[in-house]
Amino acid sequence: MQKRLSREFYNQDGITVAKQLLGTVLVRKTADGITAGKIVETEAYMGEIDAAAHSFKPRSPRTEIQYGEGGFAYIYMIYGMYWCMNVVANTKDIPHAVLIRALEPVEGIELMKVRRNTQNIKNLCSGPGKLCQALAIDKSCYGLDLLGDELYIVQGEKLLPEQIAATPRINIDYAGQARDYLWRFVIDKNPHVSKTPKKKQQ
Repeated sequence: MQKRLSREFYNQDGITVAKQLLGTVLVRKTADGITAGKIVETEAYMGEIDAAAHSFKPRSPRTEIQYGEGGFAYIYMIYGMYWCMNVVANTKDIPHAVLIRALEPVEGIELMKVRRNTQNIKNLCSGPGKLCQALAIDKSCYGLDLLGDELYIVQGEKLLPEQIAATPRINIDYAGQARDYLWRFVIDKNPHVSKTPKKKQQ
């Protein structure tokens, strides 16, 4: 069993956490069984300096979890139907978050197929809404401590800098200059990412 990531890991800034989460494994335990996937795509959201971040706007009950210590789950819904999972990063009162955008399935794949109603492994977790459906991550997971037993992340493969590609984030055209920040990180050439990177920066 791989070692779980520590509180100290999550208490780093959002960009550092977003990069270092690549290659680690997100694990979800439910009554149905265990599902897990290697994190292959992330996006950093840098709080009050980032017009694309939820915490760029005034503090609210929805974003309150981001203002505590790192290492908790921030869950929200998009398009009125899909849940997305974020990892809270940094320390108290610095509301950074990292969106988990895609996983490479590694455990509980048959259960994922049932939840996603597909046999296509590459389509199970290749997007933030897809991976939440595959791992049964929903509103009930909001605020979960990632050092707990229901939802957590364990150490995985160590990546070299040249294995990581950085690109602009996806679907944030509303964010002005922030839409061009290279704060989306992927494992280069991994077939399970949501979209193939168009820009690459080492």
